[in-house]
Amino acid sequence: MNAALQLAGIRKSFDGALALDGASFESRSGEVHALLGENGAGKSSLMNVAAGLYAPDAGSISINGAPISLSGPASARSHGIGMVHQHFKLVRPFTVAENVLLANPQPHFASGLRDIRDAIKKQVDALKFSIDPDRRIDSMTVAEQQQAEIVKVLVGGARILILDEPTAVLTDAEAIGLLEIVQRLARSGTAVVLVTHKLQDVKRYADVVTIMRGGKTVATLDPRQSTAEELTELTVGQTSALPERTPHQGGETRLNVGALIYTRGDGRTMLNNTSFYVRTGEIYGIAGVSGNGQAELAEALIGAIEPSTGEIWVDGAGDISHAGPSRRREAAIAAIPADRYAYALAGSLPIQDNLAVAQIRSGRYGSVVRLDRTAMRRDAIAAVKDYDVQGVRSVKQKASLLSGGNAQKLVIAREFSREPDVVVAHSPSRGLDARACAAVHQRLIAARERGAAIVLISEDLDEILSLSDRIGVMTRGAIVAEFERPADRQAIGRAMVDHA
Repeated sequence: MNAALQLAGIRKSFDGALALDGASFESRSGEVHALLGENGAGKSSLMNVAAGLYAPDAGSISINGAPISLSGPASARSHGIGMVHQHFKLVRPFTVAENVLLANPQPHFASGLRDIRDAIKKQVDALKFSIDPDRRIDSMTVAEQQQAEIVKVLVGGARILILDEPTAVLTDAEAIGLLEIVQRLARSGTAVVLVTHKLQDVKRYADVVTIMRGGKTVATLDPRQSTAEELTELTVGQTSALPERTPHQGGETRLNVGALIYTRGDGRTMLNNTSFYVRTGEIYGIAGVSGNGQAELAEALIGAIEPSTGEIWVDGAGDISHAGPSRRREAAIAAIPADRYAYALAGSLPIQDNLAVAQIRSGRYGSVVRLDRTAMRRDAIAAVKDYDVQGVRSVKQKASLLSGGNAQKLVIAREFSREPDVVVAHSPSRGLDARACAAVHQRLIAARERGAAIVLISEDLDEILSLSDRIGVMTRGAIVAEFERPADRQAIGRAMVDHA
């Protein structure tokens, strides 16, 4: 029997960076086929090719053995491919029926809306969902919104259903209910692709699993015939030798994070008694699958959000959990956020202004009403040279004109200009080329050698393993395991997926 969906030799690059390197995958009707891998393994990119969002640079796509060419998502839908993305594609002020109608246009609005309502009710009854076609999306829970997404693609005639990390935003009970429905859909003849990082979901609900790593397909096998250890090793790879460097001698505690709790506006608890400490001259790496509270932890540490309870204690400054950015700077905390343009740079301002802003309150450049722009320019020129920031014609040019790697160097130049005691670095090398990555890592190591306490949050396990003195694994808003250097890659991988 031909595969319902087959992708062969798929290659895809973005701005010269290879995301998919000859990846292959096939799913059959009546099966739940899990696609497993680390963050950045290429899982979502491959399925975005199948859903028509990305055009492959090379490779082929076939439906039921017949080669097809996809011109976009509408073309994929016409071939019976429907994808429910991790970040929902819903218009929040619209009703469920209106959202389904947008995705599945009808010749006439009024009669089309009536037909869509009837189609939704049939799917809701068949799947035992609890959503009302006339209810607005912005009044629904996350689980109900996901149900709306699934109904939307099924009403559109999807015979191949792709679910990208469907349980990432659900409670345990909601996740179990959804996956049982997914199994029923498969048994009724739908080809279901379950993109996930959760090993227990694969073992319990999948008929087949394909594992990706580094943009390549590394194995396709029966998950019930494989041990968790075998799947983990295939997912994270073999442990490579760590680079030689000065062993950590163990200093005094510089940063102590105690029992932080933070709940988002939608009611989901993202920090759940998060606790750890970092000593002087130490890099504490936080590993974990995306969406387990890492972003919220970084934001709490730099002051972008305020935890409801708990403490962020810094030696010499006390508890700063409710302090603003200015007091955190006075406590000698440096921030290297994941989104450098949202949190670290003002793209419309000149490079020299972005560099000087950290020192304005110190009086280095005179009073706030009368700044010494000659000194700002002099320091900016020196920083650009010392930190090898490329693409700078003048320090008066806008920061937004810099490439990602050079923008990151600019952030680091500013944050390290004060010789910070604590560094919070969230995905510091995300999107950077090898040369820029090496430069960022060298600066972090230099800060460590100088005695700074560094929190390194990253979804790149290689980055965590190569830089960290100790590693904490974060799952569901809590540190669930800790490892000393040299840490075992498979043990960290098991901690990441076993608790997910």
